[in-house]
Amino acid sequence: MVLGLRNYSDMHLLSRSVSNTSLRAHSFSLSFALIPSISASSSSFSSKCRAEPISVPSQPPPVSKRVPFTLSLHGHSWQDPCHWMRNTNDPDFLNYLNQENSYAQAFMADTGSLQRTLVAEMKNRMPSKVSTPVECFGPWLYYEYIPEGKEYPVLCRRLQTNKPGWAEKILSYVKAEFRREEILLDWNEVAEKHGYVHVGQCRISPDHNFLAYTLDATGSEQFMLQIKDLRNGCIIPMAPENGIVSLAWAQDCKTLFYTIADENQRPYRVLCTKLEPGNTDDTLVFMENDPSYCVDLTSTKDGKFITVNSNSRSSSEVYVVDATEPLNGLQRVHERVSGVKYFLEHHFGFFYILTNAPMKENIKCSHEGLYLARCRVGDIQSTTWQNIFYPGKDTCIQDVDIFNGHLVLFLNKDGFPMICSIDLPINVECKHQMLIEDLNPWFFPIPSNSCSVEPGSNLDFMSSVYRVVLSSPVIPDVIIDYDMARRTFSIVQQEEVLGAPSNARSRSSGYELDTLQHRGIEKDAKDKNVELERWKDFSSTYCCERKEVISHDGIQVPLTILYSPKAWKSSQSPGILHGYGAYGEVLDKSWRADRLSLLDRGWVIAFADVRGGGGDDHSWHKTGNGLFKQNSIHDFVSCGKYLIDEGYVQRDQLSAIGVSAGCLLIGAALNMYPNLFRAAILKVPFLDILNSLLDPSLPLTMLDYEEFGNPGIKSEFECISSYCPYKNIRPRGCHPSVLVTASFNDSRVGVWEAAKWVAKVRDSACSSCSRSVILKTNMSGGHFGEGGRYIQCEELAYDYAFLVKAMGVDMN
Repeated sequence: MVLGLRNYSDMHLLSRSVSNTSLRAHSFSLSFALIPSISASSSSFSSKCRAEPISVPSQPPPVSKRVPFTLSLHGHSWQDPCHWMRNTNDPDFLNYLNQENSYAQAFMADTGSLQRTLVAEMKNRMPSKVSTPVECFGPWLYYEYIPEGKEYPVLCRRLQTNKPGWAEKILSYVKAEFRREEILLDWNEVAEKHGYVHVGQCRISPDHNFLAYTLDATGSEQFMLQIKDLRNGCIIPMAPENGIVSLAWAQDCKTLFYTIADENQRPYRVLCTKLEPGNTDDTLVFMENDPSYCVDLTSTKDGKFITVNSNSRSSSEVYVVDATEPLNGLQRVHERVSGVKYFLEHHFGFFYILTNAPMKENIKCSHEGLYLARCRVGDIQSTTWQNIFYPGKDTCIQDVDIFNGHLVLFLNKDGFPMICSIDLPINVECKHQMLIEDLNPWFFPIPSNSCSVEPGSNLDFMSSVYRVVLSSPVIPDVIIDYDMARRTFSIVQQEEVLGAPSNARSRSSGYELDTLQHRGIEKDAKDKNVELERWKDFSSTYCCERKEVISHDGIQVPLTILYSPKAWKSSQSPGILHGYGAYGEVLDKSWRADRLSLLDRGWVIAFADVRGGGGDDHSWHKTGNGLFKQNSIHDFVSCGKYLIDEGYVQRDQLSAIGVSAGCLLIGAALNMYPNLFRAAILKVPFLDILNSLLDPSLPLTMLDYEEFGNPGIKSEFECISSYCPYKNIRPRGCHPSVLVTASFNDSRVGVWEAAKWVAKVRDSACSSCSRSVILKTNMSGGHFGEGGRYIQCEELAYDYAFLVKAMGVDMN
């Protein structure tokens, strides 16, 4: 279990963000053939706002009804004639969505052949069956695989007869020398029964006899609790309860703690249930009354404590439960303080605390982010924690994991991710301030090419091996085991990409180790593997560059640019610019095989790490949210201009893609600089931020005051009003072509946000432009879409086909 934001998923789950639906734990790739040109359709138009005409349906786009509605605040009044769409049960609204779906289908009808070709390419890159490596947890080996022809994974396990080394385990797995396979959970069965599947959390009991998991079968994220007895395969009957979010087992394996959400989907109560015959009444353990806080449950890695974590966007408060005596009540670690976060783990009588709390007065440290402290379990309510060490210059701690003999640190140094391990126990009786370097850390060898680093499950507290998934725009996901005791590593598995360029290079361990020198870290003499490790690297076929773009205020913004030197043509290639810029989340730049269909045809794909998202330290987030949100918009626009000015992308051939809260960024940029982008895709978009934040009854509103501001405060109202994409659509102006996708059961971003925005663009933009703005609504899905392995191919093919059509790109 990691301590920080990676583990405290509650706040992530309650944000307007979209996770990678294939999940890093599965690393299922998407995915070649020449794309045919688009055939002519029934009608076309010419527009002075486009270099060339594009085909549109002969039927006019839908026109929604208008109902007068006035809002007033801080001396300002404005009209919102589409406010009525908030009532999703209104037959007129359902009719409007269906009309828009029909129009979108007609608009995209001439791309059918293109979409089929793209889907075939993507599927041809996928192996027929994919699986994760086994992971040892107790006496069992757990793993997942997607059966051939199926959409979703199956969770399985086999009982190991002994405890061989990791190499022997993998070999034994290949030879199928373990005992009978047990299927614990088959996502496909759930999907076939309900038509939709989204599994939130899975928790194995300490004795491995029970599996507790949360299940959403509608897309509404109203998760229900299921407990399966793994000894007989039966689901234990329970009173139906929706809104379950997080789970934690006590050591008796009969007591399960869980959180439940309120009507705004804020987890606010902790209850515990006993797996005993006749038990019908669950016990209330904790309730959080502050609407800006969410409650999350975790177990410490050694299983000795359960932590009840009450978190806002910027502050936290932690309570602990003795997992051996689960009904003896809670103990608070430290009272909440505005702006102070802390996360907790346990190791042999000490609580290790990752925090940004103010340091002791006699300690001077330039770093204002997270550092590591500890206190004895018996001194849990002490107001003074013992500082262990601080990050060095230009380094920040992002997360921590803990094992019997090792501490694992996730770091960021000069904008690059790093991981290191430190041997435990640590002698912290030193009088002077200690830095990480004072503790003989082992820095895990990782590639330097814009690599993302994600931890594996790493469930076994006694293990000295740490599993990590590495990925980059040019390196398919690599699963690596780092032996922290021997300070060696082994490549366990790499994502297979069928039909990929044959000149992909195999990189060796020497390449990995060399990258450390570029980060100012000396290689340890022990950082040498006995065997030569290799993995596939496509950097010889696809160029991945990191640039620093100067924004409006002189700040340098990281921009990652991906293209094929063979297919790309200077100042003549179409491009896509991705952006997010919210909640301090790092923009996902991991490997995706579906991009090859565009890269091989000369497209440029770029990623703007604007302020408001994740960066070198917490200040990157702070300078792009709240009153500083416009910084992220200017950063994005600056990156778009850079791509054109430097010849990476042809002028009038740049598109943008945003997801969820990332659509604030894209939508505002389209309003401010409509001529910069030829087209855009807005997926489950958060666009009507002003009106949404004025309604505290909506899910996430109260929580989002810390991220975007509270419009009830005049200065924050004025800031939000200045960039709100819905409010600032330009009247009678030209508008880029836009594909907007929404889900009817979306509980994070109301489906009406997309519908209102499209309706207003129809009403405001010039008649030519408005005909190339389409809305596609999934009438049964939720915020995360369908998420199946092959369904993703179809969705991506649709998106790419829209961009090809809207931008008039010749794909022959």
